[in-house]
Amino acid sequence: MNEVEHIVVGCRVPRSFFVATGTGQSDYDIHAGSYHLALRAAGVENYNHMKYSSILPGIAREVAQPKKYTHGAVLETIAAQCDSTAGEIATAGIIYSWLLDPKTDLRYGGLVCERAAHLPEEEVKALLETSLQEIYEDGYTQRYVLGEPHFITSSFTPEKKHGTALALIGFVDYVVPLIRNVRAASGRIPDGRR
Repeated sequence: MNEVEHIVVGCRVPRSFFVATGTGQSDYDIHAGSYHLALRAAGVENYNHMKYSSILPGIAREVAQPKKYTHGAVLETIAAQCDSTAGEIATAGIIYSWLLDPKTDLRYGGLVCERAAHLPEEEVKALLETSLQEIYEDGYTQRYVLGEPHFITSSFTPEKKHGTALALIGFVDYVVPLIRNVRAASGRIPDGRR
């Protein structure tokens, strides 16, 4: 049986990201109405969206939002979405901050918190700061300094039946670590044994 060379790769690490916000309102629906219109206002309506939890790798860097992309491409995001009704404020907010080595000022990585609330923007920012501080104090204070916070917020009061405020971090590209090359019999998956 012939041997085939394979590569073993590690987990992808998000590298470049952009930030975007948008609002939308509709008399018909949320998902196919106000949410879609908020995506359009943010310039990301033709992506398929996948949501992450709340961590930024140390290599991550902010870039300009792509003006062109393939219709139906997958956009992986950290997102906050607040849906509301006519006359009810909708605020979506994200806060992120870098964990820094106190000796070198180099980035270890970033912490991110999201919040969706029917509260004014300044109140949501205060809640985000509290959440970020709690996460930082619960596991990072011994080794890292928390850098300056960055906010991404969207807030409005819809006049129509449904409203959506949206704030997001969208990842553009990734680093994929190559672990090793392996050889295995054709048609078989390498099992890691040498």
